[in-house]
Amino acid sequence: MTGFIGGGNMAEALIKGMMQDARYKMQDIIASEPVEDRRKYLEQTYGVKTTISNKEVASSCNIIILAVKPQIMGQVLEEIKSAVTDDKTVVSIAAGITLPYLQSKLNTKKIIRVMPNTPALVREAVSVMSLCECLEEKDINPIREIFMSIGKVLTLPEKYMNAVTALSGSGPAFIAFFIEAMVEGGVKLGLNKENASELAIQTLLGTASLLETGMPPEKLREMVTSPGGTTATGLKVFEEKGFKNIVLSAIDAAVKRAEELGRKE
Repeated sequence: MTGFIGGGNMAEALIKGMMQDARYKMQDIIASEPVEDRRKYLEQTYGVKTTISNKEVASSCNIIILAVKPQIMGQVLEEIKSAVTDDKTVVSIAAGITLPYLQSKLNTKKIIRVMPNTPALVREAVSVMSLCECLEEKDINPIREIFMSIGKVLTLPEKYMNAVTALSGSGPAFIAFFIEAMVEGGVKLGLNKENASELAIQTLLGTASLLETGMPPEKLREMVTSPGGTTATGLKVFEEKGFKNIVLSAIDAAVKRAEELGRKE
């Protein structure tokens, strides 16, 4: 049985993905959530069982997914530790919370850290797993399958997880911010918001599809850019305003924040 501690957006995305996969049944999933309206919503929408008790989830499940904010992780671990035995697998999707910290608080070494991202809501996530070398494939595969129900899964050493958090975890917000600006630019030029949004979003999707073929980003940029043309003129403004440095600084700031969250463990 799989249990979610926390019933927020990412827990919902995982539940939704699992419900669309024939391997999972609603009676095999339980979620704890403090907000009554949220519990009712999860029950009515997905048919899963919910509870207000984190300890009930930890006691009744062999896979426990910690889908809570990093700031309350310590409190949650203290609450469930007596119910987490060494035959259970614990999965954390909290930014910045390290494997050693989780292992120090729980009575199991079967702990996996995963960083999914928001496109999980439409089953287009990329999730990165980091795990203890002590784990066997029989422990890892069920977790990989859960996250494959919402998109692609990579496995990387934990030392890269803060970078993953900044790049793919925060990345959807960075990209959405850029799209907001493109839409605003279109509206200022006289387009209505609906048309500007469709143009910007479809351009993003089409560009992503081209890059997914393996075309390097710099190659695509060169294909679109004619000397002295409109694209070249626009790119010159990006360069003059330090666009690349802004992006690098944003990613660096996100990494540092993930490190801070980890140090508060």
